[in-house]
This record gives sequence, C-alpha cells and structure tokens, in this order.
Amino acid sequence: MKTVLVWVTLAAALAAQPQPQPPPVPGRPALAPAAPAAQPEQPAQPAPPGAPRLRDSTIERYYQRAMKLLEERQWEKAVESFGEIARKGAARADASLYWKAYSHNKRGQREEALATIQELYKSYASSRWLNDAKALEVEVRQAAGQPISPESEADEDLKLIAINSLIHSDPERAVPLLEKIIQGNQPPKLKERALFVLNQSGTARAREVVIGVARGGSNPDLQMKALQYLGVMGGRESRQALADIYSAATDIAVKRAILHSFMASGERDRLIAIAREEKTPELRRDAIRLLGAMGASTELWQMYGAESSADVKQQILEAMFLAGNAEKLTEAARTEKDTKLRREAVRRLGVMGARRTGDALVSIYASESDTTVRREVLRGLHMQNNARALVEIARKETNPDLKREAVQALSHMKSKEATDFMLEILNK
Repeated sequence: MKTVLVWVTLAAALAAQPQPQPPPVPGRPALAPAAPAAQPEQPAQPAPPGAPRLRDSTIERYYQRAMKLLEERQWEKAVESFGEIARKGAARADASLYWKAYSHNKRGQREEALATIQELYKSYASSRWLNDAKALEVEVRQAAGQPISPESEADEDLKLIAINSLIHSDPERAVPLLEKIIQGNQPPKLKERALFVLNQSGTARAREVVIGVARGGSNPDLQMKALQYLGVMGGRESRQALADIYSAATDIAVKRAILHSFMASGERDRLIAIAREEKTPELRRDAIRLLGAMGASTELWQMYGAESSADVKQQILEAMFLAGNAEKLTEAARTEKDTKLRREAVRRLGVMGARRTGDALVSIYASESDTTVRREVLRGLHMQNNARALVEIARKETNPDLKREAVQALSHMKSKEATDFMLEILNK
C-alpha cells in the first residue's frame, strides 16, 4: 500500500470520508473489509457543492506548511501536501495545483507534471497562476524524454549567492536576468530574492518590473511581496504607484496590503484620506487603526469631531488608545453625548494604568451621572489595582449598588489601603 507522506495534522484534516460497504449477501458469511489496493493518483477536483470545506484560515496554514516543504526541497512530500489541499477545492486550490506540478517536475516526473498543469487549465480557467503554469509547461516539455533529476541544493544556493551579488554589478545588465527569474519556473524563495534585488537597484526599468508585479502581473504570493517591498524600500514614485494600484484594485487583500505599506513608508496623508473617504468599512477601520499606530492623534481627533457614525467614532477611540493619547480619551469620556462611547473611552483609560489615568477616572466618576459609565470607571480602577481611588469613591458613594461594587473590588486586592478600609467597615 502506497505510503502517504503527509504530516499528521494535514492528513487528519483533509482525509477523505470512508466509503460505505455493500450489505452482506444472505447465507454467506460477512467478509472483513479488504485493504484498498494501490490506485493511480486521482486528479484534484473542486469540492462538490455542499461538501464540507475547511476555513480559509486553516487552508492558509496548511498551504504555508506545504510551501516550507518546497524550501526544504522535500519534493515528494510537497506533491502529496499540495495535492491534498487542491482536492478540497479551497481558496488555494489553483496555487496548490501549480506547486504540485512544480514538485513533480523537480522529481523528474514529467508526465505527472503535465497532467497536473492540464488540471489547472481545466478546473481554474481564470486563475492568475496560468501564466506561471504555461511557463512551467514549456520547461517540462523541453525536458521531456531526457534523464533529468531534480536540481541539487548546491545549484539553488549558488543562484541565491549570484542574485545577492547582482546589486553590486551593472544594474542595466542585471535587470533582464532578474526579470527572467521572476517570470520563469524558479523556487518561490529565489523569485522573492530576485524581486527584492530589483526593488533595491533603483533603476527606472527595475521599478517598472516591481510595479508590474505589484499590479498583479505575477502570481498572488509574489504580488503581496512586491506591495510590501514598494512600501518599505520604495521612493516617491513607488508610493505613487501604490496609490494608483489602491484606487484601481477590487481585491480587499491587495488594498489592505497597500495600507500597511503606506504605514511602513510614513504615508500619513494618504492614510488620512482613506480613513475619511473609503467606502468599505473594514478598510476604513484598518486605516484608522494604522493611523493610531503611527501616533496621528491630532488628525484622528479632528476626524472624531467631524464624524457622525458611532461605529467609526468607536474605532477612532481605539486608535487613540493605540496612540497612547490619554488626554483626548479623557476629553471624550467627559464630553461625548453618546453613553456607549463614553463607556468605551473610560474602558480604554482603565487599561492605561493608574499613574497615567487614575486621577482622571476618579474625576470622571465624580462628574458622571450615568450609572453604567460609573460602573465602567470602577472596573477600570479595579483593573489598575487602584485601591486608593476605590477607597475614596467607596467612602463618598451613596448609591448602595455602586458602593457594594467598589467594596467588592477592594476585597480582591492585596494592599494596605484595601485592608485598612475593610477593617474600618468591620469596626463600624
């Protein structure tokens, strides 16, 4: 029986359902199920409608593990792993068929590689992996009938060394060689390195190649790398290209990657414009959050004052927290008319620590009339382990329920102030 060389987790999650056994024939003893005979490898087919599917996040983990097998040149295991993913008809099925064919080719299995490429053509006619598959098909057909074995590890290591050296050589001569690697049938690690060197070369032609990949001129994995490189290491022209790609893109994953590239390159103004004008809620939320991580408190507060959506204002408060702006959160907790938003501001203040916000929370408690907001203050002080502030509140509070909550919070604290107050209550 053929040994399945797939790691245990993937095999368990992607294993096919057992087939039902035929009913026993009357008058004849039942036979134990026979071990299945070795069968030729079955083509990967999209999962039929209604078939159980794995979550995209689970498939992504399996896909990344299979990609690791490529880097380690474990071609046989890679064939099995990508084949299992493709048979689920999941989000990564077309990519998995390509890398399965690639791994077959590395093992010298030309016929199997060509058959898998045909599966990709047939099952995913609009896939963005088709250009890579066509280039692979040419390579396989050219080598058909020749005793070719998978490339040795030393050869690929030499290629990586050569690529690293290209950045110090004549860029005009290097760019066509690097572009050929990106468009050819090379390992993903090698393609990424070639893209990295192109982005660093600084020539106009190299930038055109990287931007072309970022626009979707290659497979989706390499596109994401191009978007990242343009943001981290690109200049003004690269950032403008990212803005143009964002405007034209319909894929949320691509737009989200560009938002992160804008943050990495310090493009605050572009993120502000997106946070104000973007129609897709999740992208607008991401832009606001990234502005918080960049410390854009002034711009966020201006947006807060002009915003009418409570949901967006809540996201801005979260971004203010990320920016560490206790002053504006305190102002929101005191002046915001929406009770839910005041509670949100108080909750964020409570997480910031007693030294920074303890006095502000006590002041907010004293001026607040809404019981739910005052309860949120008590929770925040409890989280800060701020016994001094809770004792101060408990002594003055006339609402029995709120006073009880303050005392209960103190009962869980191991501090002198809390212990002294408990003894004070007992001695009354």
